[in-house]
Amino acid sequence: MPLADYERIERESDLRALSRDLLRETVIAVDTEADSFYHYYDKTCLVQIGTSQGIYLIDPLALGGPAELAPLAPVFASKKIRKIFHAAEYDLYVLKRDCSFEFENLFDTMVSAQLLGYPAVGLAAIAKRHFDVSLPKDEQRSDWSARPLRENQLVYAAADVTYLARMADLLEAKLRELGRFAWAEQEFEALMRRTWPVREFDDAGYLRIKGAKALDATSLAVLRELYLMRDARAREVDRPPFKVLGNRTLMEIAQLQPAHQSDLAEIKGVTELILRRLGREVLASVARGQHAPHEPLRKAVNGRRRMDRRTERRVERLKRWRATRAKDLEIDPGVLCPNTGLEAIAWRDPSMREDLAELPELKRWFIGAFSQEIIDALRDGSEASDDSDNSEDAS
Repeated sequence: MPLADYERIERESDLRALSRDLLRETVIAVDTEADSFYHYYDKTCLVQIGTSQGIYLIDPLALGGPAELAPLAPVFASKKIRKIFHAAEYDLYVLKRDCSFEFENLFDTMVSAQLLGYPAVGLAAIAKRHFDVSLPKDEQRSDWSARPLRENQLVYAAADVTYLARMADLLEAKLRELGRFAWAEQEFEALMRRTWPVREFDDAGYLRIKGAKALDATSLAVLRELYLMRDARAREVDRPPFKVLGNRTLMEIAQLQPAHQSDLAEIKGVTELILRRLGREVLASVARGQHAPHEPLRKAVNGRRRMDRRTERRVERLKRWRATRAKDLEIDPGVLCPNTGLEAIAWRDPSMREDLAELPELKRWFIGAFSQEIIDALRDGSEASDDSDNSEDAS
C-alpha cells in the first residue's frame, strides 16, 4: 500500500486554522489513538481526520493535552458535516471524556458492516474486501503517548482514515438497497447520545478473575489483598494493572501462598524485577489474606428471573424464528436481536406492537421491522403448545 500523505498539527494556531477549514467540509473521516495499553490513566494521544483536501494528524500532547482540542468542538457538533468513524464507541468515549465534545451526523462503518451481515467487520477486512488494499497492522499496540512518534506509527494512523469516506459511500448504498439504512441511522443516533459514567475502581473486581470463585476462603482473601495491592501500585507508577502483575500470576500466588521471597521466585510470571520491586508487598498481601479469610460468597444475582416452562418455550420459539430470519437476511443472529432481547420478549409475551415498544432491551428498528412477525411466531407456537398440553392431559 502506498504511504498516505498527511499533515501534522502540533500548534494551536494550526489547529484553529484547520477547524475553520473543516467547517467548510461536508464529510470528514475520524479516528483516535489512546494509550490505555501503557498507562493507568489513559488519554487521547492522537486524532486523525481525513477530508477531501488531505489527512491531518492532530497531536493533543504537543498542543498541551487533550483539553486543547477544544477548537474541534464546533466541527463535531455540526449537523452539516458527516463524521465517519469505524467502531466509534471507544473514540466517542475518550473524546467525550477528555474534551466534553458533543456529536451530530455520525456514520459508523463497523456498525454498517454488521447490519449488512459481513463475516468480518474490522477496518482492515472491509478495506481488503472493497479496495483490495492491506492496511498496516503492526502498530496496533504502540505506545501512542511516547514522543516523538515514529514514521511507521504516523503512516498507520493516517491509513486508518484514508478509505473511510469511500467505504461509507459503498456501505450506505448497500444499506439503502436492502432497506436497512434506517436501522443504521438509529444505531448511529444511539451512539451519539450515549453517556458513560465516570469509571471507578471496583474493589470486588478480583471475583471476576477466572477461577476466583472456586478458591477456598483463605485463598480468595489472599487474592483480594493481591488485587488491591496491584491496583494501588498501578496507580502509583501509572501502568495498567495487568502490566504490574498478570491475573494468572495473582491466582497462582493466592493458591500457593508463599511465605518467603525464595518461594515467590519459583512462581511463573514472577520475574527478578517484580521480586525486587514488589516482593515484600506481595508477601505482606499474602499474610493479610491468611489472617482474614474471605466471607462466604453470596449466590450471584444476574438480574434474570427464573423462567417457568411456558416462558422457556417462548424463548425457544423466538430463537427458531431468529435463526430462520437471520439466515434470510444474511445477518448475525446476535446483531438481529441478542438473547437478552429474546428473553425480554418471552417474559412480556406480547399480543400487540405496543407491548414490544415498552421493552428497553429492543432496538427501535427491530421493533418497527419485526414486531408482527414476532407476535405471529409466538401465537402460532402457543397454539401448538396448547394442543400438545391438552393431548398430554387427555392421555
